[in-house]
Amino acid sequence: MDWSDKLCFAALLIAAAVIHGTSGDTTVTGTVFCDQCKDGQISLFDYPLYGIKVTMACPDSNGQLVAWREETTNWVGGYAMRFDGTPDLRGCYAQVSGGQGSSGCGAAAGPPKSLRLMFNMFDMEMYVVDPLISQPAQPMSFCPRSTSPVPAPVNPALPPPATSFPQPPPVARSTPLPPIPFVEASACPYQKWIMPEYRCHWKVVTPDTKVAVAFGLIAAQRYGTDLTLSRGLQGKGEAYRTLLREGTAALLNSYNSIQFAYHPLAVIEHMNWALTGSSEQVLGTALKFMRANSGNAHLSCTLSPCKS
Repeated sequence: MDWSDKLCFAALLIAAAVIHGTSGDTTVTGTVFCDQCKDGQISLFDYPLYGIKVTMACPDSNGQLVAWREETTNWVGGYAMRFDGTPDLRGCYAQVSGGQGSSGCGAAAGPPKSLRLMFNMFDMEMYVVDPLISQPAQPMSFCPRSTSPVPAPVNPALPPPATSFPQPPPVARSTPLPPIPFVEASACPYQKWIMPEYRCHWKVVTPDTKVAVAFGLIAAQRYGTDLTLSRGLQGKGEAYRTLLREGTAALLNSYNSIQFAYHPLAVIEHMNWALTGSSEQVLGTALKFMRANSGNAHLSCTLSPCKS
C-alpha cells in the first residue's frame, strides 16, 4: 500500500473519530502533520499532530479573509468543524494557527489549503482539506539534505482569529525532542519494550498512553478505554491479547526506526483490519507483527539502556 492509500485510511480513522454523532448539516475535516524535515511535503518521516489549532477563514463582501472557526486536532491529528445549514465554503481556506502539538512541532505553520466540496446531498455537505503541516524550528538531524529550496506558499496567509476566537499565545521555543523515527535500522521484540531500562526509547506514545488513543475507536471497542500500552505488552494466552502485544511492539518499533517493516500508520491500519475480521485474521496479523518485531532475520534490536 502506497503513501496516498495510507493517508486515505488515516482520513477514515479521523472521520470515524470526529464525525461520529455529528448533527450539523455541514462538516469540514482535515489532518495536520509534523513536517519534521521542513520540506513542505508529507513523507514517511512525518506523523499526525495532536493539540494543534486550525483556523478556517472565508472571504467577506470586500474579498478580505475573515476568520470563521477554530478547532484543535485530536489524537490522530484530525479536526472537524461543523455548521448548521449548507453555507457555500468553496472560497474558504484552512491553516495551522497555533499550538505546541504532541511533540513541540509548532514553530512554523505551513501554507493555507483551500476547502474542497466532497459531496452535497440530502441537505448535507462535507468539505475536506488537504493535509496541513506544522514545522519545528529546524529540520531534524536524520533528515536528508536537499539543495532545492522549499517553494513559497501560493495561498494567502490567513488573518488572525476573530474576536470570538482569541489569538493563541506565542509558541515557546523548547529543545526539540529526539528524532522520530531514527534512521538506524532496528526491530525489537515486546520483551525489550517491557523492560524499564528501555523506557527512554518510547517515542510519540508513553507506557501510560491508552490503547484506545494509540490505535483508535475500533481498538477501544475491543480493549476498552482504560487499558494502557504497557499493560497491552504483557498480553498472553489469547488471540486478541497476542495481537495487542505484538501490535504495540510494532508501533513502538515503527516510531523508533524508519527502516522497520511497518510505518506507524500501517501498524494502525493492520490492527484495525484484523480487529474487524475473523479470528484467522487476528492470528495472522499477530504473527506478521511478531516476525517484523524479531527483525525477519535482517534487523537486530539496537536499543541501549537509558542513562539514569
